Amino acid sequence: MSLLYCPVRDESPSSAQGGDAPDAPQRRHSAVRHRWETLRQRVGDLAIQLVDDPDVEAASWRLPADATSVGRARRLVGERLSAWGMENLSDVTQLLVSELVTNVLCHTCCGDLVIRLSAVEGLLRCEVEDCDGGMPEMARPSAADEHGRGLRLLDSLACCWGAERTRQGKIMWFELPAYALR
Repeated sequence: MSLLYCPVRDESPSSAQGGDAPDAPQRRHSAVRHRWETLRQRVGDLAIQLVDDPDVEAASWRLPADATSVGRARRLVGERLSAWGMENLSDVTQLLVSELVTNVLCHTCCGDLVIRLSAVEGLLRCEVEDCDGGMPEMARPSAADEHGRGLRLLDSLACCWGAERTRQGKIMWFELPAYALR
């Protein structure tokens, strides 16, 4: 099972279906590459003339599922985005990563989590993987509630986001286009 939110989707309904994820190397960048291939098909020869194959930047970190990991995740993500020249995405990405890491801490009993960043041609994808297979649900908090707004924040700030089950648990992910925040 997978959960996907993307206001403009080009994927066929069958590709949004869940199930066990493919092997990690194929899965990591498949969604980004799929979007790139869709763009290439739409733009046709012009895209092929401009860029033969996109460069994919990638980074990942395994962190313990404890309170110190929220701040550490923010720092690691900020440093990597600076190294990639994507500082304009740093604040939003750090906020959303901290929300996803906090959700792992609050809603799972995992010993560790994995954060992955990938960027291709101005599209940033962030994944947070944990060992719990429970899928997230959008809460409807009242004004007095102190919790329950993380997915709404994700929904407001990311161009696309979702969750997919893996053999070991699930991956929560979001994407941000670099050009949108300049």
